[in-house]
Amino acid sequence: MTLPSVDTTAASTDIFSSTFLMGNVGAPFVIGLAVGYFAKKMLRTALFLGGAVIVMLFVAEYYDIIDITDEKLQHVASAATEAAKNSGGFLVNRLTNITSKGVSGVGGFFVGFKLG
Repeated sequence: MTLPSVDTTAASTDIFSSTFLMGNVGAPFVIGLAVGYFAKKMLRTALFLGGAVIVMLFVAEYYDIIDITDEKLQHVASAATEAAKNSGGFLVNRLTNITSKGVSGVGGFFVGFKLG
């Protein structure tokens, strides 16, 4: 029993073939989806823990254990926001390098971030 031969040159130039789509669209999209979902879950966790720390600081201030000024609190919040922006930008830039266009990886990231 012999198998029919397959012309691999035609399959590599056909942009609608399943091999081309899975390698260039499907897999990067799934990678981006997983990274976006994870990023949103981690952001929620970080916000939860940050909120818990702020509440504990307020409680400690209420009992005169520490003294917190509004300017210091706003400065720390601004620094944390800037760090989150830089982290998100790093992930998107890294996902654009997965394929030649980078569209499917970044698209998957935003879909995953929305789902997370």
